[in-house]
Amino acid sequence: MESYKYLLDLAIILISTKVLSLVTKKFQMPQVVGALLAGLLLGPAVLGVITETSFIDMVAELGVIVLMFSAGLETDIKELKSTGKASFIIALLGVLVPLAGGFGVAWYFNRAGMIESTATASIFLQNMFIGVILTATSVSITVETLKEMGKLNTRAGNAILGAAIIDDILGIVALTIITSLADSSVNVVMVLLKVVAFFVVAVILGLIFYKLFRIWTDHSKQDMRRFVIVAFVFCLVLSYIAEAYFGVADITGAFIAGLIISNTQKTKYIASRFSTLSYMLLSPMFFASIGLKVELPKMSMMIIVFAIVLVVVACLTKVIGCGIGALACKYSRSESVQIGVGMISRGEVALIVASKGDAVGLMSSNFLGPVIIVVVATTIIAPILLKIVFASKHKETVPQESELVRSFEELDKHHEDH
Repeated sequence: MESYKYLLDLAIILISTKVLSLVTKKFQMPQVVGALLAGLLLGPAVLGVITETSFIDMVAELGVIVLMFSAGLETDIKELKSTGKASFIIALLGVLVPLAGGFGVAWYFNRAGMIESTATASIFLQNMFIGVILTATSVSITVETLKEMGKLNTRAGNAILGAAIIDDILGIVALTIITSLADSSVNVVMVLLKVVAFFVVAVILGLIFYKLFRIWTDHSKQDMRRFVIVAFVFCLVLSYIAEAYFGVADITGAFIAGLIISNTQKTKYIASRFSTLSYMLLSPMFFASIGLKVELPKMSMMIIVFAIVLVVVACLTKVIGCGIGALACKYSRSESVQIGVGMISRGEVALIVASKGDAVGLMSSNFLGPVIIVVVATTIIAPILLKIVFASKHKETVPQESELVRSFEELDKHHEDH
């Protein structure tokens, strides 16, 4: 009986995320907020109805891979290329400013008479590590929100995507440097070489796959579902190679796979199939899983104050850092604010960074609660603020449901699938 409980868990998660998504939509908030709240309510932090299982975790990982693959499919490569230099500057300031802000907050609170540290590393390294945690960006929340609003392929949307990919790389470098100072077994040079090697391999594999895939799809009159399967296989393989062999986030591999396929004739058809799959199962599982991971430890009043300050600093430093970078690159004030807000969410990325720091003595157990609060707060705040800063005078006509309807209409046009 117990072995089949995952079926009930799936049913509860799917219906809860949809119901709460509709509720949040009624309050003019992005539907992704409802999915996040569903996970928070069902998890150990509130009701404890569903405990995190390995199955849910793997489905959630697949969900974020498909989400980023879909983002790659819908991205205008020419626009992304044009934002390359700007994305680097935005990402760089979006790492340096939160790093300094996190260090400053930790420096003030992490001392005798304030919060006692239980970590083994030096106080300086512990404080730096809090800064490193704040450099993280979980762009998946932003991607889903922008897709829902029909703003993913805007100038600001492309800048956010480009900056997020570079931010991921800079985050790896920062994490590697700080952990290498606490753990002599970590080799900074080797990690940097692996990052460079991944992009070289990705370009080579991408060019080969693109040419073969384009020849096949341009001349083949076979069942079009085969194109979707082959595209998905390429996405999964590149995601696996990124994570397993080069230490780069699997979502980076998935996004690059989507970019490679985005210029083929069958892109719209492939994207419509993945939109249906993501909407029906994978996206709700991923966003709910973030809430399911949250389990707040007991915290003193001082630790709660630290958590509140850290949340404020986490939000402001991303908006200020990325916003200044965008302004410097000739983006308008409104676009700069949009880009900064789009980089606020820390999501599961910050939790992963925190767990790695804990393993090498860089993370005090007293700071785990505040980090979790930062993850939850920024994950919920980001889509709400995005809706506000992207609001226009004209009513949007591209809600999530219409995307699904268009997907089915696209499928109906291809009778050869039946």
